[in-house]
Amino acid sequence: MAYEVNLLIDGRVVPASSGATFERRSPLSGIAVSHAAAASAEDATAAVASAATAFPGWSALGPGTRRTLLTAAAAALEARTAQFVAAMAAETGASAAWAGFNVQVATAALLEAAALTTQVSGEVIPSDVPGCLALAIRQPAGVVLGMAPWNAPVILGVRAIAVPLACGNTVVLKGSELCPHTHWLIADAFRDAGFPAGAVNFVTHAAADAAAVVEAMIGHAAVRRVNFTGSTRVGRIVASTCARYLKPVVLELGGKAPLVVLDDADLDAAVNGAAFGAFANSGQICMSTERIIVDETIADEFAARLATKARALPVGDPRGEEPVVLGSVIDMSTVERCNELIDDALAKGATLLCGGKAENTLMPATLLDHVTPAMRIYSEESFGPVKPIVRVRGVEDAIACANDNEYGLSAAVFGRDVARAFDVARRIESGICHVNGPTVHDEAQMPFGGVKASGMGRFGGRAGAHEFTELRWITMQTTPRHYPF
Repeated sequence: MAYEVNLLIDGRVVPASSGATFERRSPLSGIAVSHAAAASAEDATAAVASAATAFPGWSALGPGTRRTLLTAAAAALEARTAQFVAAMAAETGASAAWAGFNVQVATAALLEAAALTTQVSGEVIPSDVPGCLALAIRQPAGVVLGMAPWNAPVILGVRAIAVPLACGNTVVLKGSELCPHTHWLIADAFRDAGFPAGAVNFVTHAAADAAAVVEAMIGHAAVRRVNFTGSTRVGRIVASTCARYLKPVVLELGGKAPLVVLDDADLDAAVNGAAFGAFANSGQICMSTERIIVDETIADEFAARLATKARALPVGDPRGEEPVVLGSVIDMSTVERCNELIDDALAKGATLLCGGKAENTLMPATLLDHVTPAMRIYSEESFGPVKPIVRVRGVEDAIACANDNEYGLSAAVFGRDVARAFDVARRIESGICHVNGPTVHDEAQMPFGGVKASGMGRFGGRAGAHEFTELRWITMQTTPRHYPF
């Protein structure tokens, strides 16, 4: 039986005003697994208006009250683990391990946001005016619109709204049309936790209505901040819309994360880090390892070890009884894109180490060796379990290769000489880089975000609090002030 998904506006679970719905079909069976409310621009505006009405009361609450409610939301979210596992398997084809990891990280993010409520602070700035107390203070901005994708739906859905709420903002979460029920479970957890009506609102829409619904919300006068996680193509559209309305936006977009293996790397550690970064959630993570850059002196041994590990990774239907690492990819367009990348690379001289082209959404872990800049997979984001190995000569070539693309989200460097590896990390153009760790790594208290075509702004911790508050300069004259006339 398909899930029924409605909107959450002003604390009430309601259908779209027109009664319209849309379907989400399983990427494995093609059967409808969700029927979701297809909100109109008017419905979206009503959600924003509800958040605007709730803002004065929510922002006036003490940090202790917000902390208690966010902690309750964390418990309510964790209690839905089994529901999230089932929903993600049905709507996105995700493995149980990936779904459980999503809930675990999202729960931690809510607890971190709860702790952040007392950390939104300012400073006293020395003034040249005698008797002038000058303060820089951070205040809630207003209504925050958060737009989350399907690939890590619980983590990224929670991230879109947790810190904004902690800072005293009210929110509208726009769910993905590819996982409406999964995202609804987040909104339902906040509702169960006792958040006041209008503090958290939830909207879904049909794909054809995306432009009208999103513009209606961004253009609303009450929306003061926007955040979006998704593709660079759509991110450019969101950024352009925000620019027209002069709305600050945080964007976390595509990536082509390089993992650099230096000539002195611990190969076991590098292989394990590369396999996890490349094939977790079938490579459908914004931080997924997308280029494995290996010094030629160790490339043969590294490639052989990684291929052996990749061949052993279980692939299968996540709804079955056997645990799998690689479940289904999101749809056949991913299969077609990855198959094209494989054909192009092989035609231009690459070597297939393991895996290969797929006929359905259960795609095996695939490695292509001897990849060159002439091949599409060198520069294009696969967003699937097909990964290139690029051989380089020395540190300078490795850095040049790592920086030779438009993206700059996550990166990794493996090497026993940690001082040299750190220097390489410092020179890689990315918002995030891990030395002797995988490209896939996120913690709620860290400043998460990218550079170049991977986006702008930062989620997480105090950096996130800075994005979702207004920095104001307020002075208080404590002694008589002299004026020139």
